[in-house]
Amino acid sequence: MPSTITRAQLTTDIVLAGVFALVCLPFAVLGGWADLIVLAVFAAALAVRRRSPAWSLGIAWAAALAQMLMLRDLQLYDAAVLGVLYSTAAHGRPAVKWLGLASAGVGALLATGYLAIVKPLAGAAFVGPTDAIGMLTMSAILFVASIAVLVLAWTTGLLVRSVRDTREIRRREEIANRERELVEYRYVVEQERNRIARDMHDVVAHSLAVVIAQADGARFAARTDPEAAIGGLGTIAGVARGALGDVRLLLAELRHAEADSPQPVLDDLGELLGQVRAAGLDVRFTESGDPTQLGTGNQIAVYRIVQEGLTNALRHGDTDEPVELAFAWAPEGVDVTLVNAMRADVPPPESHAFRHGIPGMRERAHLAGGSLVAEAGDDGVFRVRAHIPTQQGSVA
Repeated sequence: MPSTITRAQLTTDIVLAGVFALVCLPFAVLGGWADLIVLAVFAAALAVRRRSPAWSLGIAWAAALAQMLMLRDLQLYDAAVLGVLYSTAAHGRPAVKWLGLASAGVGALLATGYLAIVKPLAGAAFVGPTDAIGMLTMSAILFVASIAVLVLAWTTGLLVRSVRDTREIRRREEIANRERELVEYRYVVEQERNRIARDMHDVVAHSLAVVIAQADGARFAARTDPEAAIGGLGTIAGVARGALGDVRLLLAELRHAEADSPQPVLDDLGELLGQVRAAGLDVRFTESGDPTQLGTGNQIAVYRIVQEGLTNALRHGDTDEPVELAFAWAPEGVDVTLVNAMRADVPPPESHAFRHGIPGMRERAHLAGGSLVAEAGDDGVFRVRAHIPTQQGSVA
């Protein structure tokens, strides 16, 4: 199968073969038409040495055998053999490459026999003992010289091939590294966008739940207790302004703003509890154990889990019943438990109404290295239990 080379490379090889033929032409003319034919065949071998090293080697063998059959002397055009052997090692397939090395050995042996034995015998009527010893000595010298030159040409091609393959491997490694870095970058960006989407869901869902609860309360209290209605409207305005600010910060992150937007931590739980209590939810918060310092990412996870749990209690729970929120601290982390009574008309947790909230809480807990279980009991109570370790990724 021919090698894949460009048209410019093929043109270069043809031009160089033509130049080689022109350089050797004056010497071949002196030898007559036989040398001219051998020169043309060797030039053809050089012309296709990169296009098809196998064909080039075959053509060169044909030219060399024709030269020996016609009993021609060693000529300058025989240097073409060096270029052909070089190309078999530099550009040939594995089989052609090793065939080129074998050809160097066989060619050295045939050339030695032809020059040291056949040619002298063809020109002499009798060979004496002294001549025989001289022929053997000459044969040894010619064989060593021939195989050294031919193998050197083949080895040079092999070295060039090794350098080229090394560069190609490095180039592919660089491309693979760039592609891997691009994939890693896209993965990080996608993870960050997913985090922002979860934050957006938490902010909007919580704020809308509070706004709806306050709006319902203000609507019912508008005629009988205008002051309570005004207070409810004030709470709606405050929650809406806070949600608007949070949404703007999250959208700024989506636009790749350089400054990091502030994320809620455990110190912000008081404000969150105040909002849901103002919305009419009786939240009873208790802590046990000595609080440990959580990592920032894990504090955000705790806050968002509590926020989503209280939002679900406000939207789907019985607001006439208290909500129990408990933190149990331990050296390895904190256990968060949130329990609220469910309304009779609330769909199960795996339904469409909870398609974002509960999976989002569970994913936040897992990303923080912890775990979360959310389930509705037969007693009409919905429980959320989460364990968040001290540091992100640590094992409790």
